[in-house]
Amino acid sequence: MTCPGTTSRAMSEGLPDIESLTPLELEAHDWVRRIASRQATAAEARQLRRWCAQSAAHDAAFREARQLWKTFGAAAIEVRADEARVARHRRARQILSRRAVLGGALAASVAGVAIVRPPLGLWPSLSELGADFRTGTGEQRQIAFADVASIQMNTKTSIVMKGSEQARSVELVAGEASFRITPEASSFNVFAADGRTSGAGGRFDVRLDIASVCVTCFSDAVEVVRNTQTVRLRQGERVTYDGHGFSNVVSVDPVIAGAWQDGLIICRNTPLADFVSELNRYRAGRIVLVRSAIANLSVSGRFSIAEPDQALAQIQRAFGVRVRYLPGNLALVG
Repeated sequence: MTCPGTTSRAMSEGLPDIESLTPLELEAHDWVRRIASRQATAAEARQLRRWCAQSAAHDAAFREARQLWKTFGAAAIEVRADEARVARHRRARQILSRRAVLGGALAASVAGVAIVRPPLGLWPSLSELGADFRTGTGEQRQIAFADVASIQMNTKTSIVMKGSEQARSVELVAGEASFRITPEASSFNVFAADGRTSGAGGRFDVRLDIASVCVTCFSDAVEVVRNTQTVRLRQGERVTYDGHGFSNVVSVDPVIAGAWQDGLIICRNTPLADFVSELNRYRAGRIVLVRSAIANLSVSGRFSIAEPDQALAQIQRAFGVRVRYLPGNLALVG
C-alpha cells in the first residue's frame, strides 16, 4: 500500500457504552453535533471556546466527543443508542432525549475554522473547493501541465496550479498524485504542506494526509526540501515528512507502491487495520474495526479499488469475521 498510516487505539476498540456517558460528556457531544452540522453561529463558536476553558474536564470531554465521531461516525453511535433503548425500554424517553447529542466533530478552537478547515474531512475545505482540479471518493483523473508534466490524481485529491506555466509548479492541497516529468523539463516542483519536491524527468508520487507528506521516487531522482533540510531520493526510495521533520529514507516495492494507478490495492502480509485504513480512502462512508483482536490479522492479495465492498467481502470470507452494514455506508467489522 502507498504510504500507510497508523491505526488509532480507539479505532480498534468496541463502541462505547452510551448509557455510561456523564452529563458533562453528553453536553460535549451536543456541542460537537451543533458545530459539525454547521448550525452553529460564530457567537456559539466563541461560547464553545469559553465552555472548553471552564476546566480541564470540560476540555477533555470535548476532545473525547470529537474522537468518538472520528472513530465511529454518527450512524454507529445511533445504533448503539438504539440498542441501549431496547435494553432499557422502560426509560426509552430519557434515552431518546439524549440521542440528538451524538455526532459531529471540530477542532477545539473554532470561529470560522469549521469552514476553512473542516473537522475530520467531513466536507471539502475552502482550499480544496478553490482548487483547480479535484477528484471525489474513488475517482481518478489524468491532467496535463503544459508540455512538461502528466499528472494522475488519486481519490479525494485537490491540486492548485502555481504561478505561470513557466514556473512549472503545483500545490497538492489534499490527497495523492503521480507526476511524470518530460526529459525536456529542467525542473518541476510540487508543494505539499510545508515542503517542496522537485524532479527533472522521471516519475514520483506525493501523498498528503492532513499534515504528513509521503514522497516516493519511481524513476530517476527527486529532491525533497523542508525548511533547511534536503533529502534526495533515488529510484525505489521513499521518505515522509511532517511538522517534526523527515523520517528515514526507506526502500519500497514499486509494484505495490504504484498499484493504485492500475486501480488496485496490493497487500503482502499487511495488518488488517492498515488495509481497512487504505480501503476507507476509496469507499464512501467508513469501515470500522470493532475488535482489537483482529487488527493485526495478516492480509495478502490484490483488491480492486473500484469495488471496496467486494474487497471487504473477501476479507469476511478469508477470516470468518462478521461485517455489519449500517446506514450512512458504515460497516462494522468484528
